[in-house]
Amino acid sequence: QVRLMESGGGSVQPGESLRLSCEFSGRTFSTYTVAWFRQAPGKQREFVSASGASRFGGRTYYADSVKGRFAASRENAKNMVTLQMNRLTPEDTAIYYCAAGNTMILSSIADERSYAYWGQGTQVTVSS
Repeated sequence: QVRLMESGGGSVQPGESLRLSCEFSGRTFSTYTVAWFRQAPGKQREFVSASGASRFGGRTYYADSVKGRFAASRENAKNMVTLQMNRLTPEDTAIYYCAAGNTMILSSIADERSYAYWGQGTQVTVSS
């Protein structure tokens, strides 16, 4: 059974940065794609980034809304994925979820249905 634990959320002002971490356990980390999704109040959950499994070459993929501001890093030795979030705006306010899956095809990497395992989420609030 895969277990995911997010940490690092908090409240910041616009323009500031936060770093989220997702600790993975229970299975072979390198065989799983680990993604970040977020859900803002009253909105559907949306894709943020995905750190591909080794069969995807370990590449990272981003939603257009965060490209250039967010950077995901996969640390296979620590079974961890981090999400460095820079130049945060109020529109980034959401609960951020870490998710893992190992059966998806590449074209579905941004689809939440591709992920069988989810963390509890961590709140990120950006407000002045």
